[in-house]
Amino acid sequence: MKRLMTSPCAVIAAALTMAAAPAQSADPIKVGMMLPSTGTYARLGNNIKNGFKLYVQEQGGKLGGREIEYVEVDSEANPAKAIDNVNKLIKQHEVDVLLGSVHSGVALAMAKRAKESGTLMIVPNAGADKVTGPMCAPNIFRTSFSNWQPGYATGQAMAEDGHKRAITITWKYGAGEEMVKGFKASFEKAGGKVIDQLYVPFPNVEFQALLTQIAAAKPDAVFAFFAGGGAVKFVKDYAAAGLKDAFPLYGTGFLTDGTLEAQGADAEGVKTALHYADALGTPRDNAFREAYAKAYGDQPDVYAVQAYDAAQLLGIGLAATGGDVHKSAEFSAAVRAATIDSPRGQFTISKSHNPIQNFYLREVKGGVNQVVRIASEALEDPGRGCRMK
Repeated sequence: MKRLMTSPCAVIAAALTMAAAPAQSADPIKVGMMLPSTGTYARLGNNIKNGFKLYVQEQGGKLGGREIEYVEVDSEANPAKAIDNVNKLIKQHEVDVLLGSVHSGVALAMAKRAKESGTLMIVPNAGADKVTGPMCAPNIFRTSFSNWQPGYATGQAMAEDGHKRAITITWKYGAGEEMVKGFKASFEKAGGKVIDQLYVPFPNVEFQALLTQIAAAKPDAVFAFFAGGGAVKFVKDYAAAGLKDAFPLYGTGFLTDGTLEAQGADAEGVKTALHYADALGTPRDNAFREAYAKAYGDQPDVYAVQAYDAAQLLGIGLAATGGDVHKSAEFSAAVRAATIDSPRGQFTISKSHNPIQNFYLREVKGGVNQVVRIASEALEDPGRGCRMK
């Protein structure tokens, strides 16, 4: 703590300095939202914006005593444009906080620039393991999951259901490969065997040739990761190919989150593991769902929840630092000491700044992701490669 200045000159100098500089709390905090507003992930990006803004609105438009202002950039889910887009937010718009993204490749580029610039970054979806692994930093946080987590939980659930031989199918990019890695680790640990791993170039949605391979291989069950429009197409094609009743379909929750209306009856019976479900039935979740529906005329999904909690995390950190986003150590300490009261259930933040949380096994029944059981309790990502203390 600094000692009080007692000399008249020092007091006058301090007074003049304070008069010349406006109080920090008078300036709004700029949140740079780098999310997809076009393409296969557009709906996901929209729900993230809604969830984040809902929490801020509930706090009267302020977090840590400071107004929140938004700057939005379409990420296009395109890693090739990510550096230019994030630089636009940091250098041109001078944002205080980066919020993004959905695509793992985009999030990695954002995290690189956040780490270099010291800009506070909160990831409300992208699960790239490296973000809270080798690229971890005091100013980078995630309120969603690591790709390893839902994959690992799904493998546990499939094995517990008695399946022994599985095929995996996903897009050939970081998120898909990391989720398959997590799935394989837990499924084979429990005595199962992955007999084949099938990949589709991102964002290709032509699945027929691979569905034929699945039919010929006759696995006990299939593990899939797709999201957004790709998830809709895959689930419908899987059912149309006659595979749904022959080989039970499992996946990470993104396969059926935010997509059930479009998938219709084809999604019935699909089992997924995720840190949220449509019918948790807790008072906290019920209140959130009611508020979201009132604000946006739609039901929330996991993307909205993750963003709602991103705003909660920002509020916790700002409250501890008096609204100063540059006090990384104090911000980090406050967040790591907190228990976040999320609609998904309470969770904490790990040393690598990733959620430690329950994962639910859900089954689609009547167009809703109904909870079957907890697939993995208080699952913590190992944070491999993170050197942050």
